[in-house]
Amino acid sequence: MQEQHNALCNIINQIHSLEAKLMTSEDNQTLSRRFQRIKKSFEELKLFVHNPIGEDYSETRLDCEASISGESSEHLKIIEVIKPLIYFKNGEDNELIQRAVVIAEGGGD
Repeated sequence: MQEQHNALCNIINQIHSLEAKLMTSEDNQTLSRRFQRIKKSFEELKLFVHNPIGEDYSETRLDCEASISGESSEHLKIIEVIKPLIYFKNGEDNELIQRAVVIAEGGGD
Protein backbone atom coordinates (compact mmCIF):
# COMPACT_ATOMS: atom_id res chain seq x y z
CA MET A 1 0.00 0.00 0.00
CA GLN A 2 2.88 2.40 0.81
CA GLU A 3 4.35 1.99 -2.68
CA GLN A 4 0.96 2.82 -4.22
CA HIS A 5 0.63 5.88 -1.98
CA ASN A 6 4.12 7.04 -2.97
CA ALA A 7 3.33 6.66 -6.67
CA LEU A 8 0.02 8.47 -6.29
CA CYS A 9 1.67 11.25 -4.26
CA ASN A 10 4.17 11.73 -7.09
CA ILE A 11 1.32 12.02 -9.61
CA ILE A 12 -0.57 14.46 -7.36
CA ASN A 13 2.58 16.57 -6.90
CA GLN A 14 3.05 16.83 -10.66
CA ILE A 15 -0.61 17.77 -11.15
CA HIS A 16 -0.31 20.37 -8.37
CA SER A 17 2.74 21.86 -10.06
CA LEU A 18 0.94 22.03 -13.42
CA GLU A 19 -2.12 23.58 -11.80
CA ALA A 20 -0.04 26.25 -10.07
CA LYS A 21 1.67 27.20 -13.34
CA LEU A 22 -1.41 27.04 -15.57
CA MET A 23 -3.82 28.89 -13.29
CA THR A 24 -2.08 32.13 -14.21
CA SER A 25 -3.31 31.82 -17.81
CA GLU A 26 -6.45 33.49 -19.15
CA ASP A 27 -8.32 30.21 -19.63
CA ASN A 28 -8.14 29.31 -15.95
CA GLN A 29 -11.90 28.75 -15.43
CA THR A 30 -11.94 25.81 -17.82
CA LEU A 31 -8.69 24.53 -16.37
CA SER A 32 -9.99 24.90 -12.82
CA ARG A 33 -12.97 22.64 -13.61
CA ARG A 34 -10.65 20.02 -15.07
CA PHE A 35 -8.39 20.07 -12.02
CA GLN A 36 -11.44 19.74 -9.77
CA ARG A 37 -12.49 16.63 -11.72
CA ILE A 38 -9.02 15.15 -11.25
CA LYS A 39 -9.22 15.83 -7.49
CA LYS A 40 -12.67 14.19 -7.40
CA SER A 41 -11.16 11.09 -9.01
CA PHE A 42 -8.48 10.94 -6.33
CA GLU A 43 -11.20 11.25 -3.68
CA GLU A 44 -12.82 8.13 -5.16
CA LEU A 45 -9.50 6.43 -4.32
CA LYS A 46 -9.85 7.84 -0.77
CA LEU A 47 -7.05 10.35 -1.33
CA PHE A 48 -7.77 13.95 -0.35
CA VAL A 49 -5.53 16.79 -1.50
CA HIS A 50 -5.41 20.10 0.37
CA ASN A 51 -3.57 23.20 -0.80
CA PRO A 52 -2.86 25.31 2.32
CA ILE A 53 -1.97 28.52 0.44
CA GLY A 54 -3.01 31.62 2.37
CA GLU A 55 -3.27 29.77 5.68
CA ASP A 56 -1.40 30.78 8.82
CA TYR A 57 1.85 28.99 9.53
CA SER A 58 3.61 28.47 12.84
CA GLU A 59 6.44 26.21 13.94
CA THR A 60 3.91 24.11 15.85
CA ARG A 61 2.14 23.17 12.63
CA LEU A 62 3.11 19.54 12.01
CA ASP A 63 1.50 19.03 8.60
CA CYS A 64 3.86 21.39 6.73
CA GLU A 65 7.58 21.76 6.14
CA ALA A 66 8.28 25.44 5.56
CA SER A 67 10.99 27.69 4.31
CA ILE A 68 10.61 31.16 5.81
CA SER A 69 10.81 34.13 3.47
CA GLY A 70 11.07 37.79 4.31
CA GLU A 71 12.53 39.62 7.26
CA SER A 72 9.90 38.84 9.89
CA SER A 73 9.19 35.46 11.45
CA GLU A 74 5.96 36.65 13.08
CA HIS A 75 2.42 36.31 11.73
CA LEU A 76 3.54 33.87 9.05
CA LYS A 77 1.28 33.11 6.08
CA ILE A 78 1.79 30.40 3.51
CA ILE A 79 2.48 32.21 0.23
CA GLU A 80 3.55 29.29 -1.96
CA VAL A 81 2.83 25.55 -1.92
CA ILE A 82 5.44 23.34 -3.55
CA LYS A 83 3.76 20.08 -2.50
CA PRO A 84 0.19 19.90 -1.15
CA LEU A 85 -1.07 17.99 1.88
CA ILE A 86 -2.33 14.52 0.99
CA TYR A 87 -4.56 12.47 3.27
CA PHE A 88 -5.78 8.89 2.93
CA LYS A 89 -9.29 8.28 4.29
CA ASN A 90 -8.91 5.14 6.40
CA GLY A 91 -12.33 4.35 7.82
CA GLU A 92 -13.24 7.25 10.08
CA ASP A 93 -9.66 8.53 10.25
CA ASN A 94 -7.65 10.71 7.89
CA GLU A 95 -4.08 9.45 7.66
CA LEU A 96 -1.55 12.07 6.59
CA ILE A 97 0.55 10.47 3.85
CA GLN A 98 2.34 13.62 2.66
CA ARG A 99 3.20 16.76 4.55
CA ALA A 100 2.98 19.98 2.57
CA VAL A 101 6.18 21.69 1.48
CA VAL A 102 5.55 25.43 1.61
CA ILE A 103 7.09 28.88 1.67
CA ALA A 104 5.81 31.10 4.48
CA GLU A 105 6.31 34.82 4.78
CA GLY A 106 6.03 36.99 7.85
CA GLY A 107 3.78 40.00 8.07
CA GLY A 108 4.93 43.26 9.48
CA ASP A 109 2.12 43.36 12.09
